[in-house]
Amino acid sequence: MTSLRHVLATLGEPLVEVVVAPHGLGVDVTDVVILDPEDPLEASPGDLVLVIGARGRAAAPAIRAAGRGGAAAVAVKGATGADVAADAGVALLTVGAEARWEQVEALARGVVEAGRAGGEAASGEVLGDLFALAQTIATLTGGLVSIEDTANRVLAYSRAGDEVDELRRLSILGREGPERYLAMLREWGVYQRLRAGEGIVRIDERPELGIRRRIAAGIHAGNQPLGTIWVQEGAQPLTERAETALLGASRTLAPQLIRARTLPSPELRLREDLLASLLEGRLDAESVADDIGADPARPAQVLAFALARSDNRQLRRAELVHLIAVHTAAYRRSALVSVIGGRVYALLPDLPEHSDAAVLALAREIAGTARRHLDVPVRAALGGVVPRLSDAAASRGDADRVLAAMTRGRWAADVASLADVRAEVLLSEVLAYLGDQPRIRDPRLTALAEHDAGHGGILVPAVLAWLNAFGDVRAAARVLNIHPNTVRYRVRRAAEMSGVDFDDPAQRVLTELQLRL
Repeated sequence: MTSLRHVLATLGEPLVEVVVAPHGLGVDVTDVVILDPEDPLEASPGDLVLVIGARGRAAAPAIRAAGRGGAAAVAVKGATGADVAADAGVALLTVGAEARWEQVEALARGVVEAGRAGGEAASGEVLGDLFALAQTIATLTGGLVSIEDTANRVLAYSRAGDEVDELRRLSILGREGPERYLAMLREWGVYQRLRAGEGIVRIDERPELGIRRRIAAGIHAGNQPLGTIWVQEGAQPLTERAETALLGASRTLAPQLIRARTLPSPELRLREDLLASLLEGRLDAESVADDIGADPARPAQVLAFALARSDNRQLRRAELVHLIAVHTAAYRRSALVSVIGGRVYALLPDLPEHSDAAVLALAREIAGTARRHLDVPVRAALGGVVPRLSDAAASRGDADRVLAAMTRGRWAADVASLADVRAEVLLSEVLAYLGDQPRIRDPRLTALAEHDAGHGGILVPAVLAWLNAFGDVRAAARVLNIHPNTVRYRVRRAAEMSGVDFDDPAQRVLTELQLRL
Protein backbone atom coordinates (compact mmCIF):
# COMPACT_ATOMS: atom_id res chain seq x y z
CA MET A 1 0.00 0.00 0.00
CA THR A 2 1.19 3.53 -0.81
CA SER A 3 0.45 6.64 1.21
CA LEU A 4 -0.09 10.13 -0.14
CA ARG A 5 3.00 11.10 1.82
CA HIS A 6 5.08 8.62 -0.20
CA VAL A 7 3.67 9.92 -3.49
CA LEU A 8 4.48 13.52 -2.52
CA ALA A 9 7.95 12.58 -1.35
CA THR A 10 8.67 10.94 -4.69
CA LEU A 11 7.23 13.64 -6.95
CA GLY A 12 8.29 16.57 -4.76
CA GLU A 13 8.42 20.29 -5.46
CA PRO A 14 8.28 22.02 -7.87
CA LEU A 15 6.33 19.30 -9.68
CA VAL A 16 3.54 19.18 -7.09
CA GLU A 17 2.79 20.94 -3.82
CA VAL A 18 0.22 20.12 -1.19
CA VAL A 19 -2.35 22.87 -0.59
CA VAL A 20 -4.58 21.23 2.00
CA ALA A 21 -4.89 17.73 3.44
CA PRO A 22 -7.95 17.45 5.71
CA HIS A 23 -7.14 13.86 6.68
CA GLY A 24 -3.35 14.23 6.76
CA LEU A 25 -0.79 12.72 4.41
CA GLY A 26 -1.11 9.16 5.67
CA VAL A 27 -4.18 8.38 3.53
CA ASP A 28 -3.78 5.43 1.16
CA VAL A 29 -3.48 5.97 -2.59
CA THR A 30 -4.60 2.90 -4.50
CA ASP A 31 -4.92 4.20 -8.06
CA VAL A 32 -4.15 7.13 -10.33
CA VAL A 33 -6.99 8.32 -12.58
CA ILE A 34 -7.28 11.12 -15.12
CA LEU A 35 -10.46 13.15 -15.06
CA ASP A 36 -11.59 15.52 -17.81
CA PRO A 37 -14.31 17.91 -16.59
CA GLU A 38 -16.36 16.96 -19.62
CA ASP A 39 -16.37 13.32 -18.48
CA PRO A 40 -18.72 12.02 -15.77
CA LEU A 41 -17.46 13.40 -12.46
CA GLU A 42 -16.79 10.16 -10.60
CA ALA A 43 -14.07 8.93 -8.28
CA SER A 44 -13.44 5.90 -6.11
CA PRO A 45 -11.92 5.52 -2.63
CA GLY A 46 -8.14 5.83 -2.70
CA ASP A 47 -7.94 7.51 -6.10
CA LEU A 48 -5.39 10.18 -6.89
CA VAL A 49 -7.44 12.22 -9.36
CA LEU A 50 -5.56 14.26 -11.97
CA VAL A 51 -7.94 16.97 -13.21
CA ILE A 52 -6.93 18.03 -16.72
CA GLY A 53 -8.62 20.70 -18.81
CA ALA A 54 -9.72 22.83 -15.84
CA ARG A 55 -7.67 25.34 -13.90
CA GLY A 56 -8.22 27.07 -10.59
CA ARG A 57 -11.84 27.57 -9.56
CA ALA A 58 -13.07 25.84 -12.70
CA ALA A 59 -11.90 22.59 -11.10
CA ALA A 60 -14.22 23.02 -8.09
CA PRO A 61 -16.92 20.59 -9.37
CA ALA A 62 -14.30 17.89 -9.94
CA ILE A 63 -12.88 18.46 -6.45
CA ARG A 64 -16.30 18.11 -4.86
CA ALA A 65 -17.01 14.96 -6.89
CA ALA A 66 -13.69 13.45 -5.80
CA GLY A 67 -14.56 14.16 -2.19
CA ARG A 68 -17.95 12.51 -2.52
CA GLY A 69 -16.29 9.42 -4.01
CA GLY A 70 -13.74 9.14 -1.19
CA ALA A 71 -10.70 9.97 -3.33
CA ALA A 72 -7.38 10.32 -1.51
CA ALA A 73 -6.35 13.49 -3.34
CA VAL A 74 -7.02 15.74 -6.33
CA ALA A 75 -4.29 17.38 -8.41
CA VAL A 76 -5.02 20.51 -10.46
CA LYS A 77 -3.11 23.29 -12.15
CA GLY A 78 -3.49 26.95 -11.29
CA ALA A 79 -4.48 28.82 -8.14
CA THR A 80 -7.26 27.05 -6.29
CA GLY A 81 -9.36 27.57 -3.21
CA ALA A 82 -8.28 25.34 -0.38
CA ASP A 83 -11.71 25.88 1.18
CA VAL A 84 -13.41 23.84 -1.58
CA ALA A 85 -11.17 20.83 -0.94
CA ALA A 86 -11.39 21.21 2.83
CA ASP A 87 -15.19 21.22 2.65
CA ALA A 88 -15.09 18.19 0.36
CA GLY A 89 -12.74 16.35 2.73
CA VAL A 90 -10.13 15.59 0.08
CA ALA A 91 -6.44 16.51 -0.17
CA LEU A 92 -5.65 19.10 -2.84
CA LEU A 93 -2.38 19.21 -4.77
CA THR A 94 -1.31 21.94 -7.15
CA VAL A 95 0.76 20.93 -10.17
CA GLY A 96 3.47 23.21 -11.55
CA ALA A 97 2.43 25.23 -14.58
CA GLU A 98 5.28 23.83 -16.68
CA ALA A 99 4.72 20.21 -15.64
CA ARG A 100 3.31 17.78 -18.20
CA TRP A 101 0.35 15.72 -17.08
CA GLU A 102 1.81 12.57 -18.61
CA GLN A 103 4.95 13.06 -16.49
CA VAL A 104 2.92 13.47 -13.30
CA GLU A 105 0.80 10.43 -14.13
CA ALA A 106 3.78 8.22 -14.95
CA LEU A 107 5.65 9.08 -11.76
CA ALA A 108 2.61 8.76 -9.50
CA ARG A 109 1.51 5.52 -11.10
CA GLY A 110 5.01 4.09 -10.69
CA VAL A 111 4.90 4.78 -6.96
CA VAL A 112 1.41 3.27 -6.57
CA GLU A 113 2.20 0.16 -8.58
CA ALA A 114 5.41 -0.40 -6.62
CA GLY A 115 3.35 -0.17 -3.44
CA ARG A 116 0.94 -2.81 -4.74
CA ALA A 117 3.89 -5.08 -5.44
CA GLY A 118 5.14 -4.63 -1.90
CA GLY A 119 8.16 -2.55 -2.80
CA GLU A 120 9.07 1.07 -3.29
CA ALA A 121 9.60 3.11 -6.39
CA ALA A 122 13.13 4.13 -7.11
CA SER A 123 13.20 7.83 -6.51
CA GLY A 124 14.81 10.90 -5.17
CA GLU A 125 18.02 11.91 -3.58
CA VAL A 126 20.52 10.02 -1.49
CA LEU A 127 20.84 10.28 2.26
CA GLY A 128 21.64 13.78 3.49
CA ASP A 129 25.21 14.90 3.97
CA LEU A 130 26.11 13.04 7.15
CA PHE A 131 29.73 14.11 6.74
CA ALA A 132 28.69 17.77 6.94
CA LEU A 133 26.68 17.02 10.08
CA ALA A 134 29.61 15.12 11.60
CA GLN A 135 31.81 18.15 11.00
CA THR A 136 29.22 20.42 12.60
CA ILE A 137 29.08 18.19 15.70
CA ALA A 138 32.89 18.26 15.82
CA THR A 139 32.80 22.07 15.75
CA LEU A 140 30.24 22.26 18.55
CA THR A 141 31.87 19.66 20.79
CA GLY A 142 35.52 20.35 20.10
CA GLY A 143 36.16 16.67 19.45
CA LEU A 144 36.56 14.10 16.68
CA VAL A 145 33.23 12.66 15.57
CA SER A 146 32.09 9.45 13.95
CA ILE A 147 28.56 8.25 13.23
CA GLU A 148 27.85 4.51 13.20
CA ASP A 149 24.83 2.32 12.54
CA THR A 150 23.66 -0.48 14.86
CA ALA A 151 26.09 -2.91 13.20
CA ASN A 152 28.99 -0.59 14.15
CA ARG A 153 29.58 0.36 10.52
CA VAL A 154 31.00 3.88 10.16
CA LEU A 155 28.56 6.01 8.15
CA ALA A 156 30.40 9.33 8.39
CA TYR A 157 33.11 11.09 10.35
CA SER A 158 34.56 14.55 10.86
CA ARG A 159 37.79 15.76 9.31
CA ALA A 160 41.02 14.38 10.75
CA GLY A 161 42.47 16.21 13.72
CA ASP A 162 45.28 15.82 16.20
CA GLU A 163 45.53 13.06 18.77
CA VAL A 164 43.51 10.45 16.86
CA ASP A 165 43.49 7.35 19.04
CA GLU A 166 43.85 3.75 17.92
CA LEU A 167 40.14 2.95 18.16
CA ARG A 168 39.15 5.84 15.89
CA ARG A 169 41.99 5.18 13.43
CA LEU A 170 41.13 1.51 12.99
CA SER A 171 37.37 2.20 12.82
CA ILE A 172 37.75 4.70 9.98
CA LEU A 173 40.29 2.62 8.10
CA GLY A 174 38.14 -0.49 8.32
CA ARG A 175 34.80 1.38 8.03
CA GLU A 176 33.68 -0.46 11.16
CA GLY A 177 34.77 -0.85 14.77
CA PRO A 178 37.60 -3.37 15.30
CA GLU A 179 36.27 -6.45 17.09
CA ARG A 180 38.72 -6.46 20.00
CA TYR A 181 37.76 -2.90 20.90
CA LEU A 182 34.07 -3.60 20.39
CA ALA A 183 34.34 -6.55 22.76
CA MET A 184 35.81 -4.28 25.44
CA LEU A 185 33.05 -1.71 24.99
CA ARG A 186 30.45 -4.47 25.31
CA GLU A 187 32.20 -5.78 28.42
CA TRP A 188 32.13 -2.30 29.96
CA GLY A 189 28.38 -2.05 29.30
CA VAL A 190 28.76 0.88 26.91
CA TYR A 191 26.52 -0.50 24.17
CA GLN A 192 23.91 -1.62 26.69
CA ARG A 193 23.65 1.97 27.99
CA LEU A 194 23.63 3.47 24.50
CA ARG A 195 20.78 1.25 23.37
CA ALA A 196 18.81 1.56 26.60
CA GLY A 197 17.57 5.04 25.78
CA GLU A 198 18.38 8.69 25.23
CA GLY A 199 21.32 10.10 27.17
CA ILE A 200 25.05 10.67 27.17
CA VAL A 201 27.49 7.84 27.89
CA ARG A 202 30.99 8.77 29.09
CA ILE A 203 34.03 6.57 28.44
CA ASP A 204 37.17 7.36 30.43
CA GLU A 205 40.63 7.47 28.87
CA ARG A 206 42.51 4.15 28.77
CA PRO A 207 46.09 5.02 27.66
CA GLU A 208 47.26 1.42 27.99
CA LEU A 209 44.63 0.40 25.42
CA GLY A 210 45.13 3.34 23.07
CA ILE A 211 41.72 4.82 23.91
CA ARG A 212 41.25 8.49 24.70
CA ARG A 213 38.31 9.99 26.57
CA ARG A 214 34.98 9.82 24.73
CA ILE A 215 31.36 10.74 25.02
CA ALA A 216 28.69 8.97 23.01
CA ALA A 217 24.95 9.09 22.42
CA GLY A 218 22.56 6.57 20.97
CA ILE A 219 20.30 7.50 18.06
CA HIS A 220 16.77 6.24 18.60
CA ALA A 221 13.32 6.21 17.04
CA GLY A 222 11.16 5.63 20.09
CA ASN A 223 12.56 2.46 21.66
CA GLN A 224 14.27 1.36 18.43
CA PRO A 225 18.05 2.00 18.33
CA LEU A 226 19.32 3.29 14.99
CA GLY A 227 22.99 4.00 15.61
CA THR A 228 25.54 5.87 17.69
CA ILE A 229 27.48 9.13 17.62
CA TRP A 230 30.97 9.01 19.11
CA VAL A 231 32.99 12.09 20.10
CA GLN A 232 36.66 11.47 20.88
CA GLU A 233 38.53 14.12 22.84
CA GLY A 234 41.60 15.42 21.03
CA ALA A 235 44.49 17.53 22.27
CA GLN A 236 42.04 20.06 23.76
CA PRO A 237 39.24 19.31 26.24
CA LEU A 238 35.72 19.04 24.90
CA THR A 239 33.64 22.21 25.04
CA GLU A 240 31.37 23.00 28.00
CA ARG A 241 28.30 22.48 25.82
CA ALA A 242 29.59 19.30 24.19
CA GLU A 243 27.06 16.99 25.84
CA THR A 244 24.10 19.27 25.03
CA ALA A 245 25.25 19.53 21.41
CA LEU A 246 25.65 15.76 21.21
CA LEU A 247 22.12 15.22 22.56
CA GLY A 248 20.69 17.60 19.95
CA ALA A 249 22.71 15.89 17.23
CA SER A 250 21.39 12.45 18.21
CA ARG A 251 17.82 13.75 17.83
CA THR A 252 18.60 15.49 14.53
CA LEU A 253 20.08 12.32 13.07
CA ALA A 254 17.14 10.03 13.84
CA PRO A 255 14.95 11.06 10.83
CA GLN A 256 17.90 10.69 8.45
CA LEU A 257 18.77 7.20 9.66
CA ILE A 258 15.10 6.18 9.63
CA ARG A 259 14.92 7.39 6.05
CA ALA A 260 18.03 5.43 5.14
CA ARG A 261 16.53 2.23 6.54
CA THR A 262 12.79 2.30 5.90
CA LEU A 263 11.51 5.42 4.13
CA PRO A 264 11.80 6.73 0.59
CA SER A 265 14.87 8.88 0.30
CA PRO A 266 13.08 12.23 -0.32
CA GLU A 267 11.10 11.94 2.96
CA LEU A 268 13.25 14.39 4.89
CA ARG A 269 13.06 16.86 2.02
CA LEU A 270 9.28 16.54 2.07
CA ARG A 271 9.25 17.48 5.77
CA GLU A 272 11.32 20.55 4.96
CA ASP A 273 8.99 21.43 2.07
CA LEU A 274 5.97 21.06 4.34
CA LEU A 275 7.59 23.34 6.91
CA ALA A 276 8.37 25.92 4.24
CA SER A 277 4.75 25.78 3.02
CA LEU A 278 3.50 26.23 6.58
CA LEU A 279 5.77 29.23 7.21
CA GLU A 280 4.73 30.81 3.93
CA GLY A 281 1.06 30.43 4.81
CA ARG A 282 0.37 28.09 1.89
CA LEU A 283 -0.65 25.14 4.04
CA ASP A 284 -2.84 24.72 7.11
CA ALA A 285 -1.26 23.32 10.26
CA GLU A 286 -3.77 20.52 10.81
CA SER A 287 -2.85 18.98 7.45
CA VAL A 288 0.79 18.52 8.35
CA ALA A 289 0.97 18.48 12.16
CA ASP A 290 1.49 14.72 12.34
CA ASP A 291 4.06 14.75 9.56
CA ILE A 292 6.22 17.42 11.18
CA GLY A 293 5.70 15.95 14.64
CA ALA A 294 3.94 18.88 16.31
CA ASP A 295 0.76 19.51 18.29
CA PRO A 296 -1.30 22.05 16.33
CA ALA A 297 -2.96 23.31 19.53
CA ARG A 298 0.28 24.23 21.34
CA PRO A 299 2.21 27.54 21.17
CA ALA A 300 4.98 27.89 18.60
CA GLN A 301 7.71 30.34 17.66
CA VAL A 302 9.92 30.91 14.64
CA LEU A 303 13.56 31.98 14.65
CA ALA A 304 15.06 33.48 11.50
CA PHE A 305 18.76 33.65 10.66
CA ALA A 306 20.18 36.02 8.06
CA LEU A 307 23.59 35.08 6.75
CA ALA A 308 26.14 37.30 5.05
CA ARG A 309 28.93 36.11 2.81
CA SER A 310 32.52 36.78 3.69
CA ASP A 311 34.65 38.53 1.11
CA ASN A 312 37.07 35.61 0.98
CA ARG A 313 35.05 32.55 1.87
CA GLN A 314 31.87 30.84 0.72
CA LEU A 315 29.37 30.13 3.39
CA ARG A 316 29.22 26.42 4.23
CA ARG A 317 25.46 26.34 4.22
CA ALA A 318 25.07 22.63 4.92
CA GLU A 319 27.15 22.90 8.08
CA LEU A 320 25.26 26.00 9.18
CA VAL A 321 21.85 24.39 8.75
CA HIS A 322 23.05 21.35 10.69
CA LEU A 323 24.43 23.64 13.40
CA ILE A 324 21.04 25.29 13.83
CA ALA A 325 19.26 21.91 13.69
CA VAL A 326 21.49 20.45 16.40
CA HIS A 327 20.97 23.37 18.78
CA THR A 328 17.22 23.60 18.28
CA ALA A 329 16.68 19.84 18.55
CA ALA A 330 18.52 19.86 21.87
CA TYR A 331 16.03 22.48 23.08
CA ARG A 332 12.83 21.02 21.57
CA ARG A 333 12.71 17.49 20.18
CA SER A 334 10.15 18.48 17.52
CA ALA A 335 12.12 21.50 16.22
CA LEU A 336 12.39 21.76 12.42
CA VAL A 337 14.69 23.77 10.19
CA SER A 338 14.17 24.91 6.59
CA VAL A 339 15.79 27.32 4.15
CA ILE A 340 13.55 29.85 2.40
CA GLY A 341 14.86 32.60 0.16
CA GLY A 342 18.41 32.45 1.51
CA ARG A 343 17.35 32.64 5.16
CA VAL A 344 17.32 29.76 7.60
CA TYR A 345 14.16 29.34 9.68
CA ALA A 346 13.76 27.22 12.79
CA LEU A 347 10.26 26.32 13.97
CA LEU A 348 9.96 25.62 17.69
CA PRO A 349 6.57 23.98 18.23
CA ASP A 350 5.03 22.68 21.48
CA LEU A 351 6.57 25.49 23.53
CA PRO A 352 6.16 25.48 27.31
CA GLU A 353 4.93 28.56 29.15
CA HIS A 354 7.42 31.33 29.88
CA SER A 355 9.92 30.13 27.28
CA ASP A 356 11.05 33.63 26.22
CA ALA A 357 14.33 33.70 28.13
CA ALA A 358 15.30 30.17 27.06
CA VAL A 359 14.59 30.83 23.37
CA LEU A 360 16.52 34.11 23.50
CA ALA A 361 19.50 32.31 25.04
CA LEU A 362 19.21 29.61 22.37
CA ALA A 363 19.26 32.18 19.56
CA ARG A 364 22.28 33.93 21.07
CA GLU A 365 24.15 30.66 21.38
CA ILE A 366 23.43 29.72 17.76
CA ALA A 367 24.41 33.13 16.41
CA GLY A 368 27.58 33.25 18.47
CA THR A 369 28.66 29.74 17.50
CA ALA A 370 27.97 30.38 13.82
CA ARG A 371 29.90 33.64 13.85
CA ARG A 372 32.90 32.08 15.58
CA HIS A 373 33.13 28.93 13.51
CA LEU A 374 31.88 30.05 10.09
CA ASP A 375 33.63 33.43 10.09
CA VAL A 376 30.58 35.23 8.72
CA PRO A 377 28.20 37.76 10.31
CA VAL A 378 25.00 36.04 11.41
CA ARG A 379 21.90 37.83 12.64
CA ALA A 380 19.13 36.02 14.49
CA ALA A 381 15.60 37.32 14.94
CA LEU A 382 12.89 35.98 17.21
CA GLY A 383 9.35 36.01 15.92
CA GLY A 384 6.56 36.38 18.41
CA VAL A 385 5.18 33.37 20.29
CA VAL A 386 1.88 32.40 18.65
CA PRO A 387 -0.84 30.40 20.45
CA ARG A 388 -1.25 27.74 17.76
CA LEU A 389 0.86 26.10 15.09
CA SER A 390 -1.48 27.49 12.43
CA ASP A 391 -0.16 30.98 13.28
CA ALA A 392 3.47 30.03 12.56
CA ALA A 393 3.45 32.14 9.38
CA ALA A 394 2.67 35.21 11.52
CA SER A 395 5.64 34.44 13.78
CA ARG A 396 7.82 34.04 10.70
CA GLY A 397 6.58 37.44 9.44
CA ASP A 398 7.54 39.00 12.78
CA ALA A 399 11.02 37.49 12.53
CA ASP A 400 11.46 38.82 8.99
CA ARG A 401 10.43 42.32 10.09
CA VAL A 402 12.87 42.19 12.99
CA LEU A 403 15.70 41.17 10.64
CA ALA A 404 14.83 44.04 8.30
CA ALA A 405 14.87 46.50 11.19
CA MET A 406 18.23 45.16 12.40
CA THR A 407 19.68 45.63 8.92
CA ARG A 408 18.35 49.18 8.49
CA GLY A 409 19.03 50.39 12.01
CA ARG A 410 21.97 50.58 14.31
CA TRP A 411 21.32 47.37 16.19
CA ALA A 412 24.75 46.14 17.18
CA ALA A 413 23.89 42.77 18.73
CA ASP A 414 23.56 39.53 16.76
CA VAL A 415 20.13 38.74 18.18
CA ALA A 416 16.94 40.77 18.55
CA SER A 417 13.29 40.16 19.33
CA LEU A 418 10.24 42.11 18.29
CA ALA A 419 10.24 43.85 21.68
CA ASP A 420 13.82 45.08 21.08
CA VAL A 421 13.08 46.79 17.76
CA ARG A 422 9.35 47.40 18.00
CA ALA A 423 9.68 51.13 17.21
CA GLU A 424 11.74 50.47 14.08
CA VAL A 425 9.34 47.73 12.94
CA LEU A 426 6.28 49.91 13.52
CA LEU A 427 7.86 52.83 11.68
CA SER A 428 8.72 50.54 8.78
CA GLU A 429 5.12 49.30 8.62
CA VAL A 430 3.77 52.86 8.64
CA LEU A 431 6.20 53.96 5.92
CA ALA A 432 5.33 50.91 3.81
CA TYR A 433 1.64 51.77 4.09
CA LEU A 434 2.31 55.41 3.27
CA GLY A 435 4.38 54.35 0.27
CA ASP A 436 1.52 52.19 -1.04
CA GLN A 437 -1.15 54.88 -0.52
CA PRO A 438 -0.19 58.00 -2.50
CA ARG A 439 -3.68 59.46 -2.10
CA ILE A 440 -3.13 60.10 1.63
CA ARG A 441 0.24 61.84 1.17
CA ASP A 442 0.49 65.63 1.32
CA PRO A 443 1.03 66.80 -2.29
CA ARG A 444 2.96 69.83 -1.00
CA LEU A 445 5.60 67.58 0.55
CA THR A 446 5.72 65.43 -2.59
CA ALA A 447 6.41 68.56 -4.64
CA LEU A 448 9.06 69.70 -2.14
CA ALA A 449 10.89 66.38 -2.30
CA GLU A 450 10.79 66.29 -6.12
CA HIS A 451 12.04 69.89 -6.42
CA ASP A 452 14.81 69.32 -3.89
CA ALA A 453 15.99 66.18 -5.66
CA GLY A 454 16.54 68.21 -8.81
CA HIS A 455 18.28 71.12 -7.06
CA GLY A 456 21.09 69.72 -4.99
CA GLY A 457 19.07 67.79 -2.39
CA ILE A 458 19.86 70.13 0.52
CA LEU A 459 16.46 71.16 1.91
CA VAL A 460 14.96 67.75 2.79
CA PRO A 461 18.04 66.54 4.75
CA ALA A 462 18.05 69.81 6.69
CA VAL A 463 14.37 69.48 7.60
CA LEU A 464 14.78 65.84 8.66
CA ALA A 465 17.86 66.60 10.76
CA TRP A 466 16.02 69.52 12.41
CA LEU A 467 13.00 67.34 13.17
CA ASN A 468 15.17 64.50 14.51
CA ALA A 469 16.84 67.04 16.82
CA PHE A 470 13.44 68.23 18.09
CA GLY A 471 14.03 71.67 16.61
CA ASP A 472 17.53 72.08 18.08
CA VAL A 473 19.27 73.96 15.28
CA ARG A 474 22.77 73.50 16.70
CA ALA A 475 22.34 69.73 17.12
CA ALA A 476 21.06 69.44 13.55
CA ALA A 477 24.00 71.54 12.31
CA ARG A 478 26.46 69.19 13.98
CA VAL A 479 24.88 66.20 12.28
CA LEU A 480 25.00 67.89 8.87
CA ASN A 481 28.40 69.50 9.51
CA ILE A 482 27.13 72.95 8.48
CA HIS A 483 26.59 76.29 10.25
CA PRO A 484 23.43 76.64 12.41
CA ASN A 485 22.34 79.66 10.38
CA THR A 486 22.43 77.49 7.25
CA VAL A 487 20.08 75.03 8.91
CA ARG A 488 17.71 77.85 9.86
CA TYR A 489 17.71 79.19 6.30
CA ARG A 490 17.07 75.77 4.70
CA VAL A 491 14.24 74.88 7.07
CA ARG A 492 12.62 78.28 6.54
CA ARG A 493 13.07 77.97 2.78
CA ALA A 494 11.46 74.48 2.81
CA ALA A 495 8.48 75.84 4.77
CA GLU A 496 8.04 78.72 2.35
CA MET A 497 8.26 76.52 -0.75
CA SER A 498 5.86 73.84 0.55
CA GLY A 499 3.49 75.96 2.56
CA VAL A 500 3.63 73.41 5.40
CA ASP A 501 3.38 74.86 8.91
CA PHE A 502 6.25 73.31 10.88
CA ASP A 503 4.85 74.82 14.09
CA ASP A 504 1.84 72.50 13.86
CA PRO A 505 2.56 69.15 15.61
CA ALA A 506 0.42 67.07 13.24
CA GLN A 507 2.06 68.58 10.16
CA ARG A 508 5.49 68.00 11.67
CA VAL A 509 4.71 64.28 12.16
CA LEU A 510 3.39 63.93 8.61
CA THR A 511 6.39 65.83 7.25
CA GLU A 512 8.87 63.52 8.95
CA LEU A 513 7.06 60.37 7.84
CA GLN A 514 6.60 61.45 4.24
CA LEU A 515 10.11 62.83 3.80
CA ARG A 516 11.52 59.56 5.14
CA LEU A 517 10.11 57.90 2.01
